[in-house]
Formats: sequence, structure tokens, C-alpha cells
Amino acid sequence: MKPTTDRMLNRIKDMYMFIRENGTVTTQDLVDEFGITPRTIQRDLNVLAFNDLVISPTRGKWTTTNKRVKLTS
Repeated sequence: MKPTTDRMLNRIKDMYMFIRENGTVTTQDLVDEFGITPRTIQRDLNVLAFNDLVISPTRGKWTTTNKRVKLTS
């Protein structure tokens, strides 16, 4: 796997874990936590949402779904 792909997957996994641990978070919370652009955050959230791992109950806020996830280290 390309280093950039590996880095992206690790970031998305970390983002999912952050949302899961903190409940509902805002897009700005994620920008502040990960230090990346809002556009990159949105792309990563789209990946998580496409896989039914997060939902946005209100605009700009995100929470995890009840979908079971097997996490690897």
C-alpha cells in the first residue's frame, strides 16, 4: 500500500475513534484535534458516512452509528 494511502486510512481510523470516544463532535472539533483542513476532514467523514460508521444528526455535527466495527491495531 502507498504511504499516502496508509496515512489516510490511519487518519480516518483515528478520526472514527475520536468521534466514538467523544460522542457528538463538530467538524471544527475535528479540525482542531487533527490539525488538517476542513475539506480534508469532510472527505474523511464522507468515507466514514459511506460505510455507515458515522452520521450527521444536525449540520456540522457528527456521531457514530451502532454498526459493529472490528478494529485492528
